[in-house]
Amino acid sequence: MNNINLVVLHGYLTRNPELRYTPRGTPVATTGIALNNAFKNQAGELKEETTFVDLETYGPHGQRQAELFKKGMPILIEGRLRQDSWTDKATGQKRSRLKVIVLAWHFTSPKSANPDAPTDAPTAPEPE
Repeated sequence: MNNINLVVLHGYLTRNPELRYTPRGTPVATTGIALNNAFKNQAGELKEETTFVDLETYGPHGQRQAELFKKGMPILIEGRLRQDSWTDKATGQKRSRLKVIVLAWHFTSPKSANPDAPTDAPTAPEPE
């Protein structure tokens, strides 16, 4: 049985995308998104928490994302979770981090998007 690995996030970009290339020459754009959540605590006080999530977009659409995305833009992201694991060289401790591999994005505010940008820009799958 296949598992379902799908996330949908709506938030604000925390930084401009950084574009790099894999050893095979595949473009990879990395950026982040901030997700705000308001709630009332047990005392009835309104509280707000922010969650920061790293994003990666592969292929030519990663390159396009690097051109279109700007810090502070409201954006809707569709993607899948991936966990990276490594050993910290300084401490020798095992570390891990979840990130979202972007499969599609949707601009949520016409003001924030490039007027020539598509409203729905699906991306290529992650390279093997």
